[in-house]
Amino acid sequence: MNLLFANDQRGHYPPSLYAETRDPLPAFAPLRGETRADVAIVGGGYTGLSAALHLARAGYSVALLEAHRLGFGASGRNGGQVGSGQRLEVDDLEKMAGRETAKRLWDLAEEAKALVRALASEAGVPFHPGVAHAFRTTREFAHARSHIEKLASRYGYDQIEALDREAFRALLPSQAYVAGELDHGAGHLHPLNLALGIARLADAAGAGLYEQSAVTRIAHGQSTGAPSTVYTDEGQVHAQYVILAANGYLDRLEPKVAARVMPINNYIVATEPLGARAAEVLTRDIAVHDTKFVVNYWRLSPDKRLIFGGGETITYRFPKDIFAKVRKPLLEIYPGLADVKLTHAWGGTLAITRTRMPCVMRPAPNCLSISGYSGHGVALATLAGKLMASAVQGQAESFDVMAKLTPPPFPGGAMLRQPLLVAGMSWFGLRDRLGI
Repeated sequence: MNLLFANDQRGHYPPSLYAETRDPLPAFAPLRGETRADVAIVGGGYTGLSAALHLARAGYSVALLEAHRLGFGASGRNGGQVGSGQRLEVDDLEKMAGRETAKRLWDLAEEAKALVRALASEAGVPFHPGVAHAFRTTREFAHARSHIEKLASRYGYDQIEALDREAFRALLPSQAYVAGELDHGAGHLHPLNLALGIARLADAAGAGLYEQSAVTRIAHGQSTGAPSTVYTDEGQVHAQYVILAANGYLDRLEPKVAARVMPINNYIVATEPLGARAAEVLTRDIAVHDTKFVVNYWRLSPDKRLIFGGGETITYRFPKDIFAKVRKPLLEIYPGLADVKLTHAWGGTLAITRTRMPCVMRPAPNCLSISGYSGHGVALATLAGKLMASAVQGQAESFDVMAKLTPPPFPGGAMLRQPLLVAGMSWFGLRDRLGI
């Protein structure tokens, strides 16, 4: 199944609140005929757009190919949370790679947040500070307090505030959680406008941006310096370098990456404007996520709608009733909102890896790929584009640091990803329901 076209109307944004409230950006023409560029980029989300921007500003000619519209995929559909750190906590990273590498990875994640804030500011996209983590058990809260202390003492990060039951419920009026923490150095924003804002900057820098130009195959150069050719139905790009930035939508374009990166679907709804009732959800303009494996995440829009993500499916097809799928976890947290109308519902495809660390690879001599952000992609995907742009320019130190932790393939590779998804989501969904 080609996820690019399985659940969406070709060339159209999904029926999301983000698409409805996006900043205007004229459509870009499809690629037709042959063209040449220093770098061909496959995918028009945060990763590809960031790479295009940084390369164009460095004087490289760029041809970016997007199958639908810029920001069409996970970059334009996500929860809008710009989180701190990597997807794994520093304890896990230290066990995996040692303290020195863990510190370097933390610093890279801080660089990612700073990059998002800088690009958002340049593009005129408001950034709202504050992301809370909601805990379901006292054991989770005890671990969090230890983690907060470690980040402050060993990593120089003192922006996270522990909140006991009373303090957390003053912030988040729900009986679903026993405590929480608030990361003042993280934040949230309009995710599609961030993507479109970076696209606008890349276009101004001279990058060639092509929409409705799905890549059908890539003929990689077989030696360093040999050109590659990227094909679409109506054209082709001859380039010295290829950057793969399609994440969960990569499909079979690159089997070495596909074996390590599993696409999964997630779903979001938006309510009608809540007015004064918004204080029943959050008392400050922050974003929230909880500790479930199938995570719930939410925030308020500028017009006081609740934007809430949650619910899982074990097929690649979106459910017929996304509203019902997401309403259930929403009401488990906020039962008092049972009478509130849901006005928007949409799904999207992200990608995970076995270790939850990004898959950072050179799948061919002149090809770079980063994907598999595992739900932590707003900041890391934006940084990934910059890292690959730097690697093209011969500055690959940070790219290589992350490449050392590239996850192993899923057992059976790409062919068995779907059965693994079914088994894994069923098991972890059961754990969430049992409160484990």
